[in-house]
Amino acid sequence: MKRIVSISLGSAKRDHQVVKEFGGQSFLIERIGTDGDKGRAIALIHALDGKVDAFGLGGTDLYIYAGSRRYTFRDTARIAAAARVTPVVDGSGIKNTLERRVIRFLESRQAMSFAGRKVLVVCAVDRFGLAEALAEAGAQTVFGDLIYGLGLPFPLRSLKSLDRLARIVAPLITRFPTSVFYPTGERQNETRPRYGSYFREAEVVAGDFHFIRRYMPPDLTGKTIITNTVTQADEELLRDHGIATLVTTTPEMGGRSFGTNVLEAVLIALAGKRPEEMTAEQYGRMLEEMNIEPRIKALNE
Repeated sequence: MKRIVSISLGSAKRDHQVVKEFGGQSFLIERIGTDGDKGRAIALIHALDGKVDAFGLGGTDLYIYAGSRRYTFRDTARIAAAARVTPVVDGSGIKNTLERRVIRFLESRQAMSFAGRKVLVVCAVDRFGLAEALAEAGAQTVFGDLIYGLGLPFPLRSLKSLDRLARIVAPLITRFPTSVFYPTGERQNETRPRYGSYFREAEVVAGDFHFIRRYMPPDLTGKTIITNTVTQADEELLRDHGIATLVTTTPEMGGRSFGTNVLEAVLIALAGKRPEEMTAEQYGRMLEEMNIEPRIKALNE
């Protein structure tokens, strides 16, 4: 049995363990939260390095993308560098491939059209493939990177404006810890509504769950959420907020969905390669061969 350990800067209250089969191989998958303690995350990676098949890195980003450009968070890179033997992935290697496939799946298999629909992507530089796929599908997109990442009331409405922002801001913000912009530790269990009008105007809300949870208003009746890393308790929270349909881009594992870092770690372990040896095409073929599909769940009729 192969072993995957996701080390997260998120809340330890969200820890989980499950045995799951992928590609005919059994995996023991564990998520260990450090409540924002980077020193503990580094110590855990040191202790398990060479003893597990792959690490996922959660509750933070190692890379963000805009178009063909990749930007590295220096602080997160120091955490990942604690592993000398076991490969470390943050999920960014498959986000573009996986989340584009999810939009195509919803349109072709679920007859869910995005053309003309109002969609809020809470942070698009973290989910560029998802943002681009929605824009290409004809959605009226609002990208909330400035709104929810930096607290500035300026919506972005085109991929061109997103790319322009990323070229200017990404080299600067990646010098800071992701916790400056992203909820870690106990902040992942708090909801503090911000700029709720963008949530209310959208028919579909997409992107990182912790951004969605932290900033969503109390009433989201009838809306569709496209996200991942959702526990059973999170589902109840979304149900109470009136969400009609939940789509998780990663499959169900033991009653919940994990982050893309876990799924990428599984693919790396199956391929027996280092992350830098993998291409988007290889990831895509593996996802296709393993028949990885999104989870779709009705929360309110």
